[in-house]
Amino acid sequence: MHLVEAVLFLMALVIISNVLSHYIVAVPVSLIQVALGLGAALFFHLTINLATDWFMLLFIAPLLFYDGRHFPRRELWELRGPIMGNAIFLVFATMLVGGYLIHFLIPPLPLPASFALAAILSPTDPIAVQSLAKRVHLPSGVLHLVSGESLINDASGLIGFKYGIAATMTGAFALGHAVRDFFYVALVGALAGLVLIGLINLSRNWLLQQGLNDVILHTILQVLTPFFIYLIVDEFMHASGVIAVVVAGLLSNTQHNRYVAALPELRIVSERTWDLIVYTLNGIIFLILGIELPVAMRDTIADHEVNTWQALEFVVIVYLGILVLRTLWIYGYMWLTVRSKGNPPSWRAALLSGISGVRGAITLVGVFAVPAALANGQPFPERSLMLFIAAGVVVLSLIVAIVALPLVTRSVAPLQTRGSTIAADGSSDVAEDDENSHDVRIISQRQAQLFVYQMAVRRVESERRESNQKAALDLIAEYQNLIRRLELAEDTGAAIPPLVQDELDLRKVGVQGELYALDDLWRENKIMSKSYAKAHKQLQHRLDDLNSMAKRSGRPTLRMLLDRSALKLSHFWYTVASEQNRSHRFLNEKLFIEKETAKGGLKYLSQFLRQKENKAHHYNRQVIYSLIVQYRNRIASVKALNTHKSTQYEHELGRLRAIAFAAERTAIHDLLEKGYITMAMAQRLNQNVNFTENAATLTSMEEV
Repeated sequence: MHLVEAVLFLMALVIISNVLSHYIVAVPVSLIQVALGLGAALFFHLTINLATDWFMLLFIAPLLFYDGRHFPRRELWELRGPIMGNAIFLVFATMLVGGYLIHFLIPPLPLPASFALAAILSPTDPIAVQSLAKRVHLPSGVLHLVSGESLINDASGLIGFKYGIAATMTGAFALGHAVRDFFYVALVGALAGLVLIGLINLSRNWLLQQGLNDVILHTILQVLTPFFIYLIVDEFMHASGVIAVVVAGLLSNTQHNRYVAALPELRIVSERTWDLIVYTLNGIIFLILGIELPVAMRDTIADHEVNTWQALEFVVIVYLGILVLRTLWIYGYMWLTVRSKGNPPSWRAALLSGISGVRGAITLVGVFAVPAALANGQPFPERSLMLFIAAGVVVLSLIVAIVALPLVTRSVAPLQTRGSTIAADGSSDVAEDDENSHDVRIISQRQAQLFVYQMAVRRVESERRESNQKAALDLIAEYQNLIRRLELAEDTGAAIPPLVQDELDLRKVGVQGELYALDDLWRENKIMSKSYAKAHKQLQHRLDDLNSMAKRSGRPTLRMLLDRSALKLSHFWYTVASEQNRSHRFLNEKLFIEKETAKGGLKYLSQFLRQKENKAHHYNRQVIYSLIVQYRNRIASVKALNTHKSTQYEHELGRLRAIAFAAERTAIHDLLEKGYITMAMAQRLNQNVNFTENAATLTSMEEV
């Protein structure tokens, strides 16, 4: 089969596998893909000349870069000790213990070759781990540990495999060279990734400064980054391209906001592009795994001198040996570290980490690099059996993880996975040794609606410019009111809900800042005494009303309701007023006071929140953001009244509202796809969006 036909055939199988997974719910899509790949090899005689260099470049490099971009850096730093321990010391421990075990089971296999086989079986596969995370809920600590080590343990495993094979070929093993090689590969790879991603980010900034702000261009540059870095580091520096792309992915995440600020659409376009790439590559990897299984096992099964059942026993024993060692290692680390903090180590958490460490295509690709003959021309001893054991351990580890993990975790759906579009509070991690902790898969409709509104606000905020400031802030204010209603709907049982109390306190701070700004205007003779007296009286009434609300459990006073209606009427009158009235000094001065006091309130509120004692209070972020939007809206409203762009305002408001509705639908789709809401709940949420959109359309038509 030609290359183009093979690629199209594999992509078709990826689509078929995902369609089948919709109907065969009990079987994960990864196993379906392995089965389809096996069927393609047996019935269609599809073969792929698998080589480590191009496989790592085309598949592993972009996927590890993607995982690095989405890996939570805080968790990575907090788990740096166990991650590095598992990625380095556990790999070499597995190499030694597993090597002696394999040599004991298969005496004809030389000890260096046994070490090499154990080394290539040591690294956990990041693609397989990610596949598990989408199927089985793992405690966040276990998930981050296994995911973190899978990003960087390939280097140590491949180094051990390389020198094990070299020792078998030459009959000599240079420990000093191996240690130096490992440190060179790891450190140079990490530094190269750091430098190269820095240069790439500087280049992208330069392109932006030159006016080259095409979103498609920057997305292509982002997609090509892992291939570029891997090639340079691996081919020219002879260091670890794997570690380089992981470091680059982690650091690219820190620079991401800068590009989002410059190109608001880049986040959407790039994430959807990466979703497509990861979706395709993940599927093809498991298909390749299935295709290569007959190649790895055919010689051993066809060999009459080798007992196939005995070979299967070797697979089970080797897998169990690696699993036991991994579980004991993790439990020992927990005993040394967690115990010192007063928390007992958990066998359950250790077992979860052990079973989650599945092997994947990297192991199979590596073992295919075993040469067919030694340096003296003799056949490599037990090469076919090495391939059989490697392939068997890969499949067995995946099956055991899929079957056993739901039984141990008592759950088959993740609440939180890496790269989730649901931004949860990172501090809400569940303790991995808590036997009684159960995460809820399905969130409530109120929570889902809050998330949908928040995503719409984020999208509108990214579209806000000087030219559409008023329209964007008005729309954000609408969403803020909706969010506030939902948050207040949850009865806390307190006399005044905490959210309302925070709002009252911060509003009083803002009004006090407005009074300070008003006093400054009067002292500097920028306003008339009559205007000052009237504005001061209004602000003082507002401050008194806020104090009254605190005594009325947060309910507004009658005067506040009347003032709110009067304010709406005044703004309406300003909007329809004639040019002659608008130029009146008193009216202009009133608008000037409105703008300057809003600036003063915003400035004083910001200063108040930056104070150390106020930071410790942890005021509700939603309340803070809502007040900031209100002040900005007041400033933008005054500016808009002084310009005559009502048609442009209506156009921008309609455009932003359409973008917000699209963001709501995208958020609902993400919630459904991640398993947070049911299909019925998604339909109700979409109906709400459709109803609101239709109502907005009818309103705009009536105003025309």
